[in-house]
Amino acid sequence: MKHALSIWLCLTAALGTSHALAAGDSSAGKQKAETCAGCHGQDGNSSVPVFPKLAGQKASYIAKQLYDFKTERRPEPTMTALAEPMNDADIADLSAYFAAQKVKVEKGKENEAGKNLFHAGNPATGLPACTGCHGPEGKGNEPAAFPVLHGQHAPYLTKTLHDFRGKSRYNDRNEVMRSIAAKLSDEEINAVAEYLAGLE
Repeated sequence: MKHALSIWLCLTAALGTSHALAAGDSSAGKQKAETCAGCHGQDGNSSVPVFPKLAGQKASYIAKQLYDFKTERRPEPTMTALAEPMNDADIADLSAYFAAQKVKVEKGKENEAGKNLFHAGNPATGLPACTGCHGPEGKGNEPAAFPVLHGQHAPYLTKTLHDFRGKSRYNDRNEVMRSIAAKLSDEEINAVAEYLAGLE
């Protein structure tokens, strides 16, 4: 039943996929990414834990976020200002460049509670396993534009889950992440974020 729920949530979210992504030019994207380096690092591995790592992220996911920033579906003044002048080619090129980079994983202490949540969810609260959408290794799903989570900064993941839970972030398709985050306690958010940060 739990596995079926995970599949249903992923299919529901995937049905909302928009913005068909043309193949981007990674070389052109490298030049365009110079403006991103201050926050996200030259190769997409940000050194500031509240800024997400873009290295190795799915191109479809990066593109969706840039379109959402551009249209203010994901409100964030700095990113909206940067994304607003981008055209489709800019977005495709940047997405291709960052997707081609390798994420650097900082090894920390293992979090068994976070591992269990990620792989099995929490049957007591109806929380589905994260693997249903993000894969058993946290490597995401390109066609559905579900993001890579492994190796991401724990503080960024923690903030993201809190934002979905508090509904200050609402660019998830069909409210899937908002409904999932609503079932997470603060302790569970911290645990799964810590587990994912060290997952290679």
